[in-house]
Amino acid sequence: MTEEFDVIVLGAGPTGENAADRAVRGGLTAAVVEAELVGGECSYWACMPSKGLLRPVAAAAEASQVRGVTGARLEPAGVLARRDDFAHNWKDDGQVKWLDGAGIALFRGNGRIAGDRFVYAGEKRLTARQAVVIATGTAAVIPDALAPARPWTSREATSARSVPGRLVIVGGGVVGCEMATAWSALGSRVTLLARGRLLDRLPDFAGDLVAAGLRDAGTDVRLGADVTGAERAADGTVTVRLADGTAIEADEVLAATGRAPRTGDIGLETIGLRPGSWLEVDETLRVRDADGGWLYACGDVNHLALLTHMGKYQGRICGDAIAARARGTEPAATDWSSTRCVPQVVFTVPEVAAAGLSAPEAERAGMRVRVVDYEIGDVAGAGLYADDYAGHAQMVIDEDRRVIVGMTLAGPGVGEMIHAATIAIAGEVPLERLWHAVPSYPTISEVWLRMLEAYGL
Repeated sequence: MTEEFDVIVLGAGPTGENAADRAVRGGLTAAVVEAELVGGECSYWACMPSKGLLRPVAAAAEASQVRGVTGARLEPAGVLARRDDFAHNWKDDGQVKWLDGAGIALFRGNGRIAGDRFVYAGEKRLTARQAVVIATGTAAVIPDALAPARPWTSREATSARSVPGRLVIVGGGVVGCEMATAWSALGSRVTLLARGRLLDRLPDFAGDLVAAGLRDAGTDVRLGADVTGAERAADGTVTVRLADGTAIEADEVLAATGRAPRTGDIGLETIGLRPGSWLEVDETLRVRDADGGWLYACGDVNHLALLTHMGKYQGRICGDAIAARARGTEPAATDWSSTRCVPQVVFTVPEVAAAGLSAPEAERAGMRVRVVDYEIGDVAGAGLYADDYAGHAQMVIDEDRRVIVGMTLAGPGVGEMIHAATIAIAGEVPLERLWHAVPSYPTISEVWLRMLEAYGL
């Protein structure tokens, strides 16, 4: 027996949920297929548990930076219990209830494409009248050099039941920096190893400030470190070996060196696509190399922006596009599903927030670029927020259009400021108009005024 739906989504994470929901809102029937927990990586092993760990760390750090406040102290057991609450104790009852309320059918099991519009959910055969959506996300990459040590991935790092005495983190990206921030503050002796600088996709100052913050918190940050091997002894002790001949012993090692698409076992070979590949999509999230126009891919698997909020955004575009085509109309194309207006917050101490393009990215896109830098600590509101506030802001301007195309902020509390930049970039607000968006005094947001003044307005 085969059950039929208009849309079948592989993956019930935030991306897949949004794609199915928008299809249903558009008058279609939809089903999702999920082998693990409904809610996906973000809910149980990424965004929610990691921020559950990191928010107490930031709160304690910010309190300690204000004279007159004493006793800001972390209680590891309480922090871990709070983290568990945000991960719903790794149960998906609430998410399943949401699917039911949205009118979306759920099939448990490994989802696998079996030909044109056919999907298996475990042993159950499903047919999609309109479209199949791949929203299976990514998995952590474990380098061969670390594999013998049976390392943590981001999943183990965000769900650990106790604080490791000694932790080595390999990788200086977002996961590595955030987990170094969390576990160091909770009492682990952390060594962070990075081949280059930290947060190397962002301007240099962002990684420099984060490295300084980690070192101030007691983390041993080693840049230019090349890991050549690792092993785990019978007693559980891990030894990580470096190219310079040194070795580091730890209780755990975290591989934070990248992500790979979860497309290796979902049946891509049955429709002429390469298993394990990233999936290239058009502006409506339809897979370019697939025949028939019925296959879509949104979220991390298309490699446009490996961020939950961008996956959810793509899911909404995808579901709307499928519903429109089912009605016989072509959906309006949008270029914001690309990488031109992607916001991100790195929840380190200090925080880093960015939106849009870096200066090199804007130049590669053919823009005539001007960069404006400003020390956030020179703004009156920053000094009230934290004594000796250390932070930096950088604005990237397309001189021909006189609009902001990128913004990076690093400093305490900047995560809640980045949406203003996202709006300015997405709305292509002219600088002359932005000048009249007066920031409240005395807040850190006054940095907007100071940067526009530094530009010459």
